[in-house]
Amino acid sequence: MSTNMKHIEFQSASYDQWQEEAVKALKGKPFESLFTKTIENITLEPLYTKESLIEKLGEQLEKQVSTIRTLSQSATFAVAQQIIGDTEESFFANLDESLTRGNEVITISSPQAFEWTEAAIAQLATYLSENSFKIVVPSTDDAVLAVFDKIDEAKREIVNGYIVAPEAFELTSFPNVRTVCANTISYHNNGANAVQELAIALALASKQAQTAENFKAFEQKFFVQFAADTQFFAEVAKIRAFKVLWKAFASAFGNEASAVPVVVETSVRSFSKYDVYVNLLRAGNEAFSAAIGGADVITVHPHDCLTQITEQSVRIARNVSLVTKEESLVTKVLDPAGGSYFIESLTADYVKAAWAMFLEIEQAGGLDAYGIDAKIEDVYKARIKEVETRKHSLIGTNIYANPVDEIPTTENAQFADVKRIAASFENLRTSFAQAELKAVILTFGQLKNYKPRADFVQGFFATAGIVADQTEGFQTIEEAKAWIATADYDYVVVAATDDDTKQLIPALLEGKKQGLVIDAAGKYKEEAEAWTANGLNGFIFAGQNIVEKLNDVVTTVKGAQS
Repeated sequence: MSTNMKHIEFQSASYDQWQEEAVKALKGKPFESLFTKTIENITLEPLYTKESLIEKLGEQLEKQVSTIRTLSQSATFAVAQQIIGDTEESFFANLDESLTRGNEVITISSPQAFEWTEAAIAQLATYLSENSFKIVVPSTDDAVLAVFDKIDEAKREIVNGYIVAPEAFELTSFPNVRTVCANTISYHNNGANAVQELAIALALASKQAQTAENFKAFEQKFFVQFAADTQFFAEVAKIRAFKVLWKAFASAFGNEASAVPVVVETSVRSFSKYDVYVNLLRAGNEAFSAAIGGADVITVHPHDCLTQITEQSVRIARNVSLVTKEESLVTKVLDPAGGSYFIESLTADYVKAAWAMFLEIEQAGGLDAYGIDAKIEDVYKARIKEVETRKHSLIGTNIYANPVDEIPTTENAQFADVKRIAASFENLRTSFAQAELKAVILTFGQLKNYKPRADFVQGFFATAGIVADQTEGFQTIEEAKAWIATADYDYVVVAATDDDTKQLIPALLEGKKQGLVIDAAGKYKEEAEAWTANGLNGFIFAGQNIVEKLNDVVTTVKGAQS
């Protein structure tokens, strides 16, 4: 007899009941192993419930949701395509193309590859008179800023845009051009985490607000700029948290907060010069998180922006924004993440931690006195360690790497100073390419037994751009010894079961020719001292620092050859 699913009711389970079942599934592992510490030192729980959220925030939950929605300018965002060009002609041709293809905010990062002539400035003025814009300049003396002198005085009141400069930029007669920016991009590019970025944004705003005639006049000229990284939920919560923090910030100055624009660009600190189409996936992920978080303006950097941008990559980047805006329907909902137990909890955690850090910065006397650069450097080092040990996956770089990718020869100066977490692997590839090291995996026994370790070693090598040769599994120790005695390789990694390796390594070391470097795949704590004393170089295993290990291999091989 069939059951009508419409009439089936599932019993609700309490957190304690869920925890009991989770403990059973862990089979001896502690329940605490399900909790995760983020780079911001915030604990992520394995399960979030309505009850736990209400217990954590109480009445503050409703205030948080209300604040975020009240301080959002709209549910949608503006597409801000960055315009580039090698010449004046190509720049303006690309500008026209972008506007035709859906761009809404003309985005210019100065300097350009060409000089801004008076004619070019006058031509740009006609575009800025009719379109929204975002201009990023390294100083308030930048040549492109002369464009505002060329704009017809009758049109200046309706000109709308943003200027990102190292300091507040006074621009009279342009009431709708925001020139006071809390720009966190450089801190983000140096490795700052989400809590640090939020606290820095408040600290920069505080410094600027204290020099303004009145808070409301300052607020009308103010905006914040963030970069959205690949940590999807963290970035959603970061943007939402800023809005809650802004309300508290305005209140501290004795004012009721108004919505200030949140301008976002996709982060490139997780971008790699190898397997660049993975960068496209990262940019899409970052843009989507910014849209859900409530960004007002979004710039998507092309997937090949580290090296050589093409017309196709620019179009794809623009279409990432357009698909997010017009096909995902996420902009049809104000605060689409609102009410999520996890996101609301993470948002509240960011608010609490960032406000506490902001107060510490203020008490110290500002960002420099607080030592923000050193604290960001500590976070950056932690990120690098996580990537190099594969605790944090960087697809196409430290895992699932494509070893045959060619080494790029060009570099985009705009992003040359970003402290990218893939850079050490790129340098590793360069080192191995220059060393021309010949590597092989010596396998032993049956295929099903050695294959997992052999595959792991191949993946390990792939991060350095190496496709290692691999023997067919030797069946006897004598065969393996005979082969290694004449093998024309610089570096050998033995891949076999633990029991086979324990018999194989001592025998291979007996017949090892001078200059050959041998490693064993796996951890062998009890045997390590004796093996290395007899000539074994070391080991390859999961959780190891890949960059340190393989750089050591290059150094050892060079030393053995000299």
